[in-house]
Order: sequence, then structure tokens, then C-alpha cells
Amino acid sequence: MIIRAAAKINLGLDVTGRRDDGYHEVSMVMQSLRLHDTIVIETADDSGIRLSCNLPYIPVDAGNLAFKAAALLLEARGVTTGLSIRIDKRIPVAAGLAGGSADAAAVLYGVNRLLDLGFSPEELKIFGKSIGADVPFCLMRGTALAEGIGDRLTRLPPMPNCGILLAKPPFSVSTPKVYQAFDSEPPASHPDIRAISEALRRARLRDLCRSLGNVLEKVTGAWYPLIGELETAMKDTGAYNAVMSGSGPTVFGIYKDIAGAEQAAGTLRSRYGNVRFIVTAPYNRGGHKS
Repeated sequence: MIIRAAAKINLGLDVTGRRDDGYHEVSMVMQSLRLHDTIVIETADDSGIRLSCNLPYIPVDAGNLAFKAAALLLEARGVTTGLSIRIDKRIPVAAGLAGGSADAAAVLYGVNRLLDLGFSPEELKIFGKSIGADVPFCLMRGTALAEGIGDRLTRLPPMPNCGILLAKPPFSVSTPKVYQAFDSEPPASHPDIRAISEALRRARLRDLCRSLGNVLEKVTGAWYPLIGELETAMKDTGAYNAVMSGSGPTVFGIYKDIAGAEQAAGTLRSRYGNVRFIVTAPYNRGGHKS
């Protein structure tokens, strides 16, 4: 079985509070991308889970979210069938694009279907929540308002067609450290998540772009000025707007179409040789179906 694990960006990300258990309450608009990892899942003659990846530095044991996802489902049904799982990664790692969560979601969906385990989509989301806050959305895919710790999802109208340029700087950030710094000095202003949702309902790309915002950018952007520099460079090359995704460090710019994003990528690659640029577009076909 071959499954595409779609990356995501945050069109809007606001932190609205912190719970007693340490988790943060958020309000986010999340969007799936055509950029994806490819997951191949097959049954194996021997028992256990064998995980492999095209990137040698990716863990292939229980430290990998995809491995955890498969193990959870097998244990829940008491299944001893062996599994071979291959991950072909295209989504940048530790980039704020939910690559690991997308892989876990794809494995939840794929193993459930391949072995006919009979879990409903809602049950898979419960398993996903135990793995990571982004996994339920990665099962759902498309465009959604995410609340709670990111697991309470409401589907939104699809993002209008456009070109999206991703820029992954040559460094990664620690999400826990970003939230710790955020807690020590909460910002005075917050993105307008309602305006983003309304722009989607009205299918107005320009209005959507004007409303983009990420409350965590104050932290990560202060640590790494390259983030703000990339946003300015994207807007100078025709992006309607540009903002950081997740806790960073990836920046995305929204262009009128793919051609505009491709042209910008060519210009910026010659200027920022150590930054990885990827041209993609919204993925709006909906979620994995069980």
C-alpha cells in the first residue's frame, strides 16, 4: 500500500492559554500542502515492525512517530502480523511542517486499512492525539480550524488555488523552547484567526493573505533574523504575504500561481544558497478515508 503524507502550514497560529498539564491552548488555521512524504506499507513474513527511510539520520525504531503509530494499532487489536514500512521523505525535518505527524497519520490510516483492523476515523484521531497534537489534522487534511491543543478540528472551506513557496533555513528550532520563551513574555498583539476563517469562506485569497499571522514568530524571529529577511525577500518577489509556519523555522510565501512561486524561487535560490526552497500548492481533496 502506497500513501501520501501531506505537509501542512499554519495560515494563522495563536496561543490562547496554558493548561494545568502544561499543554498550550491554541487557535490555528491549518492547511495541507501538495508537498508530501511517500509511505509504503506491506505485510512481512516475520513478526514485528521493520521501518526504513531514505534519510540515514531519521530514527527507524520507537523514536519515530510512524513506528509508534503502527505499534499502537497492532497492540490495540493484539495483532502479530509483521509489517514493513518505508518512508521516502520530501518534507523538511524539524521545520514546522508536521512531517513526522503526517507520516504517523499515514501509517495509522494505512495499517488500519491493510490489516482490516476496523477502527473508525474518529478512533484513529484518538490514537493520533496520543502520538502528537498535529496528527489528527494530518488524518483529516485539507483546511481546518484547530482549537484545544490542536486536536479539536472544524473543517473550513478550501484555500483558493495559488502558488506557495517554502523556505527552510539551514537550522532547526526546539518547539518546547519556543513555547517556554513565549510564556515568559506573551505578546501584546495576536493574529485575527476569525478574519482568516472568513476570508476562506469568501474564497478571497488577497484578504486571506492580509490576515496571515503567527504569534510564535515574535520568539523564533527574534532568535533568527533570517526568518524576517526571507519574508521580506518573498514579498519583494511578488508574494502577497509571507509568514513563519508553526514554531519555525520554515517561512512560506503565497503567490498568485505556481508560475509566480517558481520564478521567485529561482531568484531567491541564487541569493540564499544555504536555504532550501520548495514550490508547492494547497492540497484540498480532504482526508484519509477508512
